[in-house]
Amino acid sequence: MKDSFRDNVVVITGASKGIGAELARQLAARGARLALAARDTAGLDAVAAGCRQLGAEVEVLRTDVTVESDCRQLIEWTVARFGRLDTLVNNAGATMWARVDEIQDLGMLDRIMRVNYMGAVYCTAHALPHLKASRGRIVGIASLTGLTGVPTRSGYAASKHAMRGFFDSLRIELAGSGVTVTMVYPGFVATGIRENATGPEGRPIRVDPLDPARVMSVTECARQILVAMNRRSRELVMTPRGRLAQWLKLIAPGLVDGMARRAIERGH
Repeated sequence: MKDSFRDNVVVITGASKGIGAELARQLAARGARLALAARDTAGLDAVAAGCRQLGAEVEVLRTDVTVESDCRQLIEWTVARFGRLDTLVNNAGATMWARVDEIQDLGMLDRIMRVNYMGAVYCTAHALPHLKASRGRIVGIASLTGLTGVPTRSGYAASKHAMRGFFDSLRIELAGSGVTVTMVYPGFVATGIRENATGPEGRPIRVDPLDPARVMSVTECARQILVAMNRRSRELVMTPRGRLAQWLKLIAPGLVDGMARRAIERGH
């Protein structure tokens, strides 16, 4: 299939590490023009430098996606510098690792929802006029937890379920506009996000609770996402187990609950 990323103007949120950073590098190698956003300016600058070495045109802007004015500025700044916007990748994310009955600071659930859900809503709403003009694409990086609940990640799963509902509804609204919506549901990926997961006390746990041997590499994850983006696929459900769970949930939901519980237990 023809590669549609050469000279494509792409905004990536959460681009300072993990999936966002690797998507930026792989897109740079394919000739995309990149606007990278995150709160970590040092991380952004390092990713941008690597992309420029690959020959890409790259701009960076410190952005807190929980602040609507930051999201509006990101989109306006991108269009001012590149003249258009072709692709928006809503990748910024925050996660948690705590049972609900252990949570001492419920405010962390609010923050996770604002980062994962409202950040994507803000960026998308401000980008829509420009994406309609370019007949562009919207990409939402969700999680398998957006398809089924997972213990110790209740707030994270809720935010990804919200993303799914929003973007599935938006896809229908955009029918005939030329703008496509691709939702991505990765499993566990070696991204760095879990090391900054919030624990029950409301503070980052600073360690990765999962066995790294049991997670997908960020390189492979980004590769699969780019294939789905290039095809303008409706959705990408990663891992055979994730795809199987969608069928089983229709006929044996209790079995899927057990699969989710065991996946967390085995990963520790």
